[in-house]
Order: sequence, then C-alpha cells, then structure tokens
Amino acid sequence: MDISLPSPKPPPHLILIHSHKHLLHHHHQASMQNSSYHHHATTTMSITTSTSSSTNDEKKWAEKLLRECAKAISDKDSTKIHHFLWMLNELSSPYGDTDQKLASYFLQALFCKATDSGDRSFNTLISIAEKNHCFETARKVILKFQEVSPWTTFGHVASNCAILEALEGEAKLHIIDMSNTYCTQWPTLLEALATRNDDTPHLRLSVVVSARAGGAVIKEIGQRMEKFARLMGVPFEFQVVSGFTRLGELKKEDFSLREDEVVAINLIGALRRVNIDERSDFLRMIHQLKPKVVTVVEEEADFTSNKDVFVMCFEECLRFYGVFFEMLQESFGVSTSNERLMLERECSRSILSVLACEGDGGGGGGNGEYYYCERREKGRQWSERLRGVEFMPVNLSDDALDDVRALLKRYQGGWSLVTSTRNSTSSQGEDDDDDHGCFGVYLAWKDEAVVWASAWKPS
Repeated sequence: MDISLPSPKPPPHLILIHSHKHLLHHHHQASMQNSSYHHHATTTMSITTSTSSSTNDEKKWAEKLLRECAKAISDKDSTKIHHFLWMLNELSSPYGDTDQKLASYFLQALFCKATDSGDRSFNTLISIAEKNHCFETARKVILKFQEVSPWTTFGHVASNCAILEALEGEAKLHIIDMSNTYCTQWPTLLEALATRNDDTPHLRLSVVVSARAGGAVIKEIGQRMEKFARLMGVPFEFQVVSGFTRLGELKKEDFSLREDEVVAINLIGALRRVNIDERSDFLRMIHQLKPKVVTVVEEEADFTSNKDVFVMCFEECLRFYGVFFEMLQESFGVSTSNERLMLERECSRSILSVLACEGDGGGGGGNGEYYYCERREKGRQWSERLRGVEFMPVNLSDDALDDVRALLKRYQGGWSLVTSTRNSTSSQGEDDDDDHGCFGVYLAWKDEAVVWASAWKPS
C-alpha cells in the first residue's frame, strides 16, 4: 500500500548541508566576479539547461554536474568545488525526479569529502537512524521492496534452491544465517521442507546478529519463525549468535556445532560487511565449519579495488547507485512512499561511507562495521577469494534456474537472468557474461548485472 507522506521536511543529510548553504552561496558570488571563472560557470550552466531536451543522455544532468564536482575535489580546485556544490544544492531535491534525488544524495557525500567531515556526518546519520529504528517499519520496507522488485528475492530463491538440493535426504539440518534480512528468506524454505517426499527433517536456524541489533527485535523474529514452523509441521530450533561487533570476530566455537547435523551457511550481503583485511580469514573460518553448501549473494559493484583513487571510486559509485535509483523509480512508480524514501536514505548513508569516510573498518566513533559494510566487490573478485581459501563452486541446477526465471516473471519488464559461462547447466539461452573466472548467476536490470548469486562447498 502506498502511504502518503506528511508535509515534506528536509531529511537529516540536507539539514547538515543547509547549515553551510550561506557559505557556499558567499563563495559562489565571490567566484563569479572572476571573469575566467565566469566563462566556466556559463559552460556549466549550459549542461544543466540541456535537461529540457527529450533524449536520455541530455536528461542526465545530475551525473554531469556530479562528475564535474568530483573532478574538482580530486584536483583540489576550491573555486570550482564551491561553485558545483552551490549548483547541486540549488537543483537537488530528495522528493524530485531521479536526477534530483541522485544529486541530493551524492551532494552530502561530496560536501563531506570536500570539507573532511565524512566520519562526523556519517556518525550523526547512523545515530539518527538507530534512534528512529522500528522493527515493524523496517519489516514493511523489506516486504514492500520484495513486492515491487526482485532485487532481494532473487538471492533468496537462488540460495534456497541451492540449500534444498545440497541437503536433500538429510535428517538434521543446521542453517547458519549471517544475512541481515530479518529472516524473510526462510518461510519459503520451511514450506519446501514440509512438503518433502521423505520424512520432514529437523531444522536448527542460527541467526548471526551484531551487538548493535536490538534484542527485542531478534526475539520477536524468533517467535514468528517458531510459530510458522509449527504451522508447517517442521521440527524447528531458533538460535541467536551475538556478542560481537564485527563479523571478522566470529570463531568456529560460536556456532555450537553438533556431529549429527549437516551444515549450510547463508551469506546474503554478508561478505561486504567483513573488514577488507579480514575477509580471507573470515572465509577460512567458514571453511572450518565444514558446511555442505555455502550460498553467497552480493550486489555487483566494486568499491574495494579502487577505494584509494577517489575519481575511480566515485564513478563506480555513481554507476551503481544511478542504476539503483532508476530501478526504484520504475519499480515504485511516480508516487512517493515512506518505504521508497527509507530505501533512498539508506543509500545516502552508503554513498557517504564509500566516498567520504576515511576509516577502513575502525575509528570514526567506533562505527567500523559500517565503513566496511559498503566495500562491495564484484562476483569475479568474490570468486577469486573463495577459491583462494579452498572453496569450489556448486552449479545451480536447471530446476533452480527455472525457479529464478519464474520469480522474475512476477515483476514488471526490465529484469533478466544472466548466467556465468562457468555454470555448466546454464546453456538455456541466456546471454553469457565474459566472467573471467566468475561462477554463479546474475540478476540484471536492463541488461546491467546488479546482483550476483552463487553456491560453494569446501574442496
């Protein structure tokens, strides 16, 4: 259901910028007095006025202005920096079209990068988000997003299929879930277990939550899962693994493994939350758990290899979030809903952490987990990491691929399944990707890969 917003008020990130607006305006006016700079400003204004054109390239004025601003920051050209920040502040809006939203949310990151205030601003935004956090609201956002877009459900279906196939015929299952999905993935799997031809297995679900997660939230999730399992007639045990601040701190002993259980590990959006320098050790710890299958789902973006080159990192960030914002626009339609705004504001924090926060997992008021939270890598990079610690890929079956295709048909056009050339079961008419050693399948939006899903086992 589309929920109308009350009278608009600026979100926290624009409140932070507004306090500096008079400063940007002052510098802009002073700079315009310089004749050579006036010529540059005229050129830039011609970029923005082209938005009246009907072509898609000309409509994307935000990307052009943002690129100019990022280049000015990289060049440390203070005059141009002030000018472009001022222009973006005047033209952007979190309630406008896709270009205005993109400009609005990247503006905060560029401003903080230019003023070396990224860590402080990020901590402020996180504090505000945590203070306003509500389980029911977050649950509504997740469910609404799943209703209008396969961005998250794609990974759920692919992972569930891989887990069910790997654990077929086993009597006692132990799924270790390190994802941050409020367990919305598991009701479908419980239904599948309840209808298995052999005896219904016993399932133990261990959900990994950081120290930041609220105990009441996890307790409510566990109660809901237990109730649904009883309804499905599946013997079920819910366990919480907590008491840590970073995923890299987890040890084999934290999971209370039992000899008579077969282990599956679910990593949806989890690997990017591991500190870069801890990722190999983390995967080795996963290997020590001796899982029968490990499912990995990550968004297809690289904010890691280019993190020390600002313009390159900015370009990748702009590409990825430009696609994401366009997808939200078409998935939710022209109406503005609370759920969509919350998704967009979460993106603004992610963009800020990627482009303006100096920490690589520490400092900045102790929010190191969040800094690494956004250091995504592409499927090819994750494949290299997994193979480097002695994991081997498990091909998704034809049945699994058919299930994913069926899922995509439930949504509007624009979505497609792209299979890796390394997946031997994938010769079903999809476009092969030049994967360079990557395994698994991709969710694509308008032919651009956006989410990668794969399955692995110890070699």
